[in-house]
Amino acid sequence: MSKAFTKEPDQDEDDAPEGAPALPPGTRNYMTPRGHRVLREEFEHLVKTERPQVVQVVSWAAGNGDRSENGDYIYGKKRLREIDRRIRFLTKRLDSAVVVDPTAQQNLEQVFFGAWVTLCDEQGKEVQYQIVGIDEADASAGWISWVSPLARALMKAREGDVVRFQSPAGWREIEIVEIRYHQ
Repeated sequence: MSKAFTKEPDQDEDDAPEGAPALPPGTRNYMTPRGHRVLREEFEHLVKTERPQVVQVVSWAAGNGDRSENGDYIYGKKRLREIDRRIRFLTKRLDSAVVVDPTAQQNLEQVFFGAWVTLCDEQGKEVQYQIVGIDEADASAGWISWVSPLARALMKAREGDVVRFQSPAGWREIEIVEIRYHQ
């Protein structure tokens, strides 16, 4: 079959790691200062430390002769491709980042990006979440993505409001107990 009729994967698809959340089309890549710092540190580590070390190993392994059976060379080239893919991904995410400092929020009575929100569910259990960027989300740490159903339902709500949202377990109602803005 002619290569003209085969679908080549988009470069963006190749750069995104397995399971990485995609930015909704036409939206900005909001991040907290902490999230931006973490991505920047990972980028710097890959560029300044890990990639040069792998390049050195690949260069050494290439000088050892037959590359077809050279495990260091084969693994090193594979790892180099993985690092380069991650660097491209991080570059795109950092270039498109809009850093939003929660401590600079003016309207403290409503839920916006960066807010720490204490919620009370139907059973009276309280839980606290911070609304963060998609690359920072980690529900076990209390960080939920601003594009998640819960975060979208919370946006612009106030303390005392009861919010209804679609969860994986079905429709749920939660009450907003407290809204705070800090790092």
